Amino acid sequence: MNFAVIGAGAWGTAMAIHLSNMGHTVTLVPRRFEQALALSSSRENVDYLPGVPLPPSLQVGHELVPVLMEAEVVLLACPAQALRATATKVREALGLATALKLVLSLAKGLEVDTHLRPAEVIRAVLPDYPAGSLTGPTNAEEVARGLPAAMVLAADAPQALLESVQTEISGASLRVYTSTDVAGAEFGGCLKNIYAIAAGICDGLKLGDNTRAAMLTRALAEMVRVGQALGAQAETFYGLSGFGDLVATCHGGWSRNRQFGEQIGAGAKVVDLMAHRKTVVEGYKTTAAFYGLCQDRGIEAPILAEVYHTLYDGKVAAKALRDLMLRELKQE
Repeated sequence: MNFAVIGAGAWGTAMAIHLSNMGHTVTLVPRRFEQALALSSSRENVDYLPGVPLPPSLQVGHELVPVLMEAEVVLLACPAQALRATATKVREALGLATALKLVLSLAKGLEVDTHLRPAEVIRAVLPDYPAGSLTGPTNAEEVARGLPAAMVLAADAPQALLESVQTEISGASLRVYTSTDVAGAEFGGCLKNIYAIAAGICDGLKLGDNTRAAMLTRALAEMVRVGQALGAQAETFYGLSGFGDLVATCHGGWSRNRQFGEQIGAGAKVVDLMAHRKTVVEGYKTTAAFYGLCQDRGIEAPILAEVYHTLYDGKVAAKALRDLMLRELKQE
């Protein structure tokens, strides 16, 4: 199968490596021409995935028109807030494309201004193509190195197409499950980044294992409640794109969202942490988007709200935790 991966950060590069190692025709398209040249010459993504060589079969492109001419599946590997602009570039380059069957997002975040999920953004820009997300508990370097992992392919697409793409992506090192609950799969991927910031804050405050366990348990309950209120299926959040991704992101030392929260818990200022970053902390803007969405819909989400007040209102992290602990008592 012919895959085009648009965006050459760590995760886009990792997926391109995996698909190429599976024997597919894969073209990785960085955002900047200079990065395309660097990847082509060094055969390594030094900036975002150092130490992992690109397979000889992996093509690196820059111009979208020739890449999309033969692509059957497009993976948009960009931050959530750049997804609309990236999808628009794809639309403008589709003039000669005849084989495209499916457009998938690798992003995990809501669009701030519209509160739209990734698949909804793609459908708004590319209404003629089935859209969805490939999501789950996956660290980019581990996937690139071929360590076993599992993901969920959720899309509004014919079942035969979903199963075909599932088969082509799956292999000995990556097992893919399908889902038609696109909302649940995407909300899980978005929300877990917010709760990973909360877990990191607990770590930065050095509150111990009891606090972390309690926070993660209540975060899962909140994730299910918020997701159901927004039209998703409860069972989706107990799978890979919900609980699985929550556990991985809240515990993984590689998690940018968890590291971000840990620095805040240790006393760093949010404005300083966000300045001049090379990598994106998806949970930062997703917190604002989800807080606004919950406010609009009247959805109770106390952990999410306290993370928002810590990030955007300057609330001291220890005070936010105390306020959570002293909320009105209730049954589990």
